[in-house]
Amino acid sequence: MSAEAASSKETTASTDLSELAGELSSGALVTDRDVIDSYSADKALFCPAGEALALVRAASVDDVVAVMRFATTQRIPVVTQGARTGLSGAANATDGAILLNVAKLNAILDIDKVNQTCRVQPGVINQDLKHALAEHGLSYPPDPGSVAISTIGGNVATNAGGMCCVKYGVTKDYVRGMTVVLADGTVTRLGRQTAKGVAGLDLAGLFVGSEGTLGVIVEITLGLKPLLTPPVTGVGIFPDLESAGHTVSEFMASGAAPSMLELMDGGTVGMINAYGDFGLPDGAGALLLVQSDAPGQAGVTELESFEAIARAQGADEVFFSDDPADSEMLVAARRAVSPAMEKYVSGLGGGELIDDVCVPRSRLGEFFARLDEIAAAHTVEVSTAGHAGDGNMHPSVLFDAHDPASVAEAKETFAEIMQLGLDLGGTITGEHGVGYLKKDWLVRELDVGAQMLQSSIKSAVDPLGILNPGKMLG
Repeated sequence: MSAEAASSKETTASTDLSELAGELSSGALVTDRDVIDSYSADKALFCPAGEALALVRAASVDDVVAVMRFATTQRIPVVTQGARTGLSGAANATDGAILLNVAKLNAILDIDKVNQTCRVQPGVINQDLKHALAEHGLSYPPDPGSVAISTIGGNVATNAGGMCCVKYGVTKDYVRGMTVVLADGTVTRLGRQTAKGVAGLDLAGLFVGSEGTLGVIVEITLGLKPLLTPPVTGVGIFPDLESAGHTVSEFMASGAAPSMLELMDGGTVGMINAYGDFGLPDGAGALLLVQSDAPGQAGVTELESFEAIARAQGADEVFFSDDPADSEMLVAARRAVSPAMEKYVSGLGGGELIDDVCVPRSRLGEFFARLDEIAAAHTVEVSTAGHAGDGNMHPSVLFDAHDPASVAEAKETFAEIMQLGLDLGGTITGEHGVGYLKKDWLVRELDVGAQMLQSSIKSAVDPLGILNPGKMLG
């Protein structure tokens, strides 16, 4: 432990929390070490989790304000959390910090059918919001793989994406406004309620993807869509990833607007087949799952175009269906990637590093060709799935977490994949965020001017540096 970290722990260990306890809702403050430690990390590997001073499970906005005022007065770090489903370590504890968990702030405050908006607290689960909106004939399209367990606040903090984003966009495209508690406890309203608005800088947009480093989001206004049309679903089976990648590029270049365009490599398909009965073909080199929710015959026509392009690129088989049961089964198979992979890696030693690079669609074929070269050069496994339609891929490095040599090789492979993304004009993270995991890579992606701007903004909004220190900007 560094001298600075040791000093921080000594200072905060002696901090009197009675003043804070008197300002909070009953039971909100937790000092039991076992409980605190159980909240100290998200799902990312190789990200340090410090020893937090306390946990506050906020039951109101007033609780959040009290925490931030106390933290500013006492110079105590604050790490804001939701469901802790993240994959970058952004919700991990730092030494001496207060863990501020806002999962209990989970009310859907308003659904407005006329203006097609809703107001929600950050702890609302994405899937629960979708169900509530459907009763009003409305939808909130962003659908990360963790849709059933991740919160809207966490989705905003990382600008989460998902499978429908190729047509409907990511979280930032739906955030109109928010209420934020700043580092000193000031409550401010950012953004707008209206469909349009350019009064001043887009401060709400600045907080989307900020990973808790600029303030604590306690309410969000989201723009909505009418309930989406049931789609026609197609599947293309390919001999290899490269031909599937070229199909994506050609299909999107044709002017197509699929509502979903997902990819799974052969290894991933095998894991899913071993996990459950989803009816996926064995022995595929790669699989593309495509949907079109264009009205009437237009959806079928779009998938006929996909079929022609896929066969021209060497697809072994292409089929599609307008049966909702088929669509649900195939989408369920795609959503099963994470648990299927988790089951598979348990037999390898439990190691899984999920990458999150995003490259221009035009370079997907090249990306996959070079990814194969990286995989062939290492003994650890690389299995790939992702949102091919917008170039956001999730190559997973699978290894033995108990073998130091395997761990070292996994980290090296993971780094080579990130560098590949940058080499092709892409980004190190499309939707999972920077957190701890990719903090050192952020400076490789951002030029000097961008680094200066980010540092200046962070310093202006959080002059004491108490908001999620050591992550992304800190």
